[in-house]
Amino acid sequence: MVKIRLRRMGAKKQPTYRFVVADQRAPRDGRFIEILGHYNPRTEPRTIVVNEEKAKAWLAKGAQPSDTVRRLFTEKGIIEKAVSESR
Repeated sequence: MVKIRLRRMGAKKQPTYRFVVADQRAPRDGRFIEILGHYNPRTEPRTIVVNEEKAKAWLAKGAQPSDTVRRLFTEKGIIEKAVSESR
Protein backbone atom coordinates (compact mmCIF):
# COMPACT_ATOMS: atom_id res chain seq x y z
CA MET A 1 0.00 0.00 0.00
CA VAL A 2 1.19 3.51 -0.79
CA LYS A 3 1.15 6.05 2.05
CA ILE A 4 1.59 9.81 2.24
CA ARG A 5 3.61 10.50 5.36
CA LEU A 6 6.21 12.75 6.95
CA ARG A 7 9.95 12.20 6.53
CA ARG A 8 12.10 13.78 9.24
CA MET A 9 14.83 16.14 8.10
CA GLY A 10 16.98 18.72 9.85
CA ALA A 11 19.60 18.71 12.56
CA LYS A 12 19.37 17.07 15.95
CA LYS A 13 16.57 18.63 18.03
CA GLN A 14 15.67 20.92 15.10
CA PRO A 15 13.24 18.86 13.04
CA THR A 16 11.67 19.81 9.76
CA TYR A 17 9.63 17.38 7.73
CA ARG A 18 8.90 16.57 4.10
CA PHE A 19 5.60 15.22 2.82
CA VAL A 20 6.54 12.10 0.85
CA VAL A 21 4.73 9.34 -0.97
CA ALA A 22 6.25 5.99 0.03
CA ASP A 23 5.51 2.30 0.19
CA GLN A 24 4.31 1.47 3.69
CA ARG A 25 7.09 -1.12 4.08
CA ALA A 26 9.85 1.47 3.54
CA PRO A 27 11.51 2.96 6.64
CA ARG A 28 10.39 6.42 7.83
CA ASP A 29 13.46 8.21 6.48
CA GLY A 30 14.24 5.70 3.75
CA ARG A 31 13.11 5.09 0.21
CA PHE A 32 10.25 7.20 -1.16
CA ILE A 33 8.46 7.69 -4.48
CA GLU A 34 7.89 11.45 -4.60
CA ILE A 35 8.21 14.61 -2.47
CA LEU A 36 4.99 16.63 -2.18
CA GLY A 37 6.15 19.50 0.02
CA HIS A 38 7.54 20.38 3.44
CA TYR A 39 6.41 21.23 6.97
CA ASN A 40 8.26 23.22 9.63
CA PRO A 41 6.59 23.14 13.06
CA ARG A 42 9.28 25.38 14.61
CA THR A 43 8.31 28.60 12.85
CA GLU A 44 5.56 30.89 14.12
CA PRO A 45 3.11 30.35 12.50
CA ARG A 46 3.91 26.82 11.33
CA THR A 47 5.06 26.54 7.71
CA ILE A 48 3.12 24.08 5.55
CA VAL A 49 3.98 24.03 1.83
CA VAL A 50 2.31 21.37 -0.32
CA ASN A 51 1.98 20.91 -4.07
CA GLU A 52 -1.81 20.51 -4.00
CA GLU A 53 -2.09 19.10 -7.53
CA LYS A 54 0.37 16.28 -6.80
CA ALA A 55 -1.24 15.58 -3.42
CA LYS A 56 -4.74 15.38 -4.93
CA ALA A 57 -3.44 13.15 -7.74
CA TRP A 58 -1.90 10.70 -5.24
CA LEU A 59 -5.04 10.70 -3.09
CA ALA A 60 -7.10 9.97 -6.21
CA LYS A 61 -4.78 7.03 -7.00
CA GLY A 62 -5.51 5.56 -3.57
CA ALA A 63 -2.57 6.71 -1.45
CA GLN A 64 -3.51 6.71 2.25
CA PRO A 65 -2.33 9.69 4.33
CA SER A 66 -0.98 9.08 7.83
CA ASP A 67 -2.99 10.55 10.71
CA THR A 68 -0.69 13.58 11.01
CA VAL A 69 -0.67 14.20 7.26
CA ARG A 70 -4.47 13.88 7.16
CA ARG A 71 -4.75 16.53 9.90
CA LEU A 72 -2.30 18.90 8.13
CA PHE A 73 -3.97 18.39 4.73
CA THR A 74 -7.37 19.08 6.31
CA GLU A 75 -5.92 22.26 7.82
CA LYS A 76 -4.75 23.33 4.34
CA GLY A 77 -8.06 22.27 2.77
CA ILE A 78 -6.57 19.60 0.49
CA ILE A 79 -8.53 16.60 1.82
CA GLU A 80 -11.96 18.25 1.40
CA LYS A 81 -11.01 19.49 -2.07
CA ALA A 82 -9.93 16.01 -3.16
CA VAL A 83 -13.09 14.41 -1.76
CA SER A 84 -15.46 16.96 -3.30
CA GLU A 85 -13.78 16.80 -6.74
CA SER A 86 -14.02 13.02 -6.91
CA ARG A 87 -17.82 13.12 -6.42
